[in-house]
Amino acid sequence: MSEAEAAELLKAMVPLFRIRPVIDDSCRFGGSWESLHAPNGRGWAQFHMVTRGSCVVERPGLGPQRLEAGDILLLPHGDSHLVRSRVGGVAGRMSTEVRNGVRQRATVDAQIDTELLCGRFLFETSDENPLIAVLPDEIVLRTANEPLLERFRHLLIDIREELDTGRVGSEMVVADLARALFVMMLRDHLADRASGNGTVSLLQDRTTARVVLAILNDLARDWTLDEMAAIAISSRATLVRAFRKHAGIAPMTFLSDLRLTIARKRLAGTSDPIAKIASEVGYASEGALSKAIMRRYGMRPGALRVPPGRQAPAVSCDTSSPDSRS
Repeated sequence: MSEAEAAELLKAMVPLFRIRPVIDDSCRFGGSWESLHAPNGRGWAQFHMVTRGSCVVERPGLGPQRLEAGDILLLPHGDSHLVRSRVGGVAGRMSTEVRNGVRQRATVDAQIDTELLCGRFLFETSDENPLIAVLPDEIVLRTANEPLLERFRHLLIDIREELDTGRVGSEMVVADLARALFVMMLRDHLADRASGNGTVSLLQDRTTARVVLAILNDLARDWTLDEMAAIAISSRATLVRAFRKHAGIAPMTFLSDLRLTIARKRLAGTSDPIAKIASEVGYASEGALSKAIMRRYGMRPGALRVPPGRQAPAVSCDTSSPDSRS
């Protein structure tokens, strides 16, 4: 996608977001450690910024993601995930204190070698924005040794300094900086030709965009190619060619893939019952969704909610509304 095309798409997307950022944790970890993050629910994204050291992020059904200093990870759908040290072993004890509205978390009796800033974005829309629904499972920006991304580094430093000083109004300053960071992350992702987001490419073409948005707004419908062509105001053959040009697949294959992708995102990002998710994304039954998940990810739907080998605690990293904190 060219920079101009990305700018036009971003211009259409950003006003719909009405983003409210929340800075949750400032972390200083060392030794062997892990931090399990439960799903946040629909409308929440999560992010982790590594300001020092390195870590690994694990998510059910997907490969581990290694993050180094300067990396920023955005999970647009609030998936459950585990952040841990690169080294194995028994996780050490952690201390927690709240300063300036932000939790200060640190490992006890271990030399600090990794520092992270963790938080969330709330998309304040009355209904789920279909444009948010098609964002990828993760967006990773590697800012280390990249002169063109020096602005990200400055934002990280400014956010960190505001949190450390604890001056009056720091929380509001950090929120505004984080909001700007999100928009910049999304802009750079959309401009990255290597991002390979076929759905975003489909949204740039008027013919295919009509179909994609209609499907996203009624995913449970028993769609036919004739119905898609009617919405696109084109022939079936023209619609198939357009989908193959922009996404490399036929419309009905796109529909099947989209249903399964959104089902995985809902499983990993919410606590909604599996039967409810199956019905809302267009599967005839919970069993039909289970079989499809097994074929694609090699595990049953319930296993997509918690990283393999881990059991979610009754209370993990705070996922409640920031307004409910004491």
